[in-house]
Amino acid sequence: MLEKLDGIDRAILRILEKDAKTVAKSIAEQLGLTKTPVYERIKRLEKEGFIQNYTVVLNTAKIEESITVFSFVSLDAQKGSLMDDFLLSVAEFNEVTECYVVGGEFDFLLKVTVKNLDAYYDFAKMRIATLPNIGVVKSAFVLNEAKNSHHFPLL
Repeated sequence: MLEKLDGIDRAILRILEKDAKTVAKSIAEQLGLTKTPVYERIKRLEKEGFIQNYTVVLNTAKIEESITVFSFVSLDAQKGSLMDDFLLSVAEFNEVTECYVVGGEFDFLLKVTVKNLDAYYDFAKMRIATLPNIGVVKSAFVLNEAKNSHHFPLL
């Protein structure tokens, strides 16, 4: 059962989601509250797992050139242990930044970030294709990033 969040909890989460460096004093001012109860709420939200961690969003274009590829992967057999083995293997690949188990035509959706097309070819050939039980891999190459957000729509 999902735990309930009240309006103040949701407001705090919205503020922190936009900027995790926002201090309790600033959040309190924005919400018309005092610092101590806001600080205590943040600590409770962390303790209860609503806030998993704080992170930095990098401007990857400033760091180095790269391409993003979405790889749709189907296994030959969808037995639980084989799917688990695939997930464990993929978790070790630095190139895979996100991995989802999906329903429909494919079993998994991978978000892969590599330097260029040659690097993706090497990744697909030397890493993905060599895993046991791989059936089909289809790739979609990102041409332009229209939106990239980790925003969760808190209602």
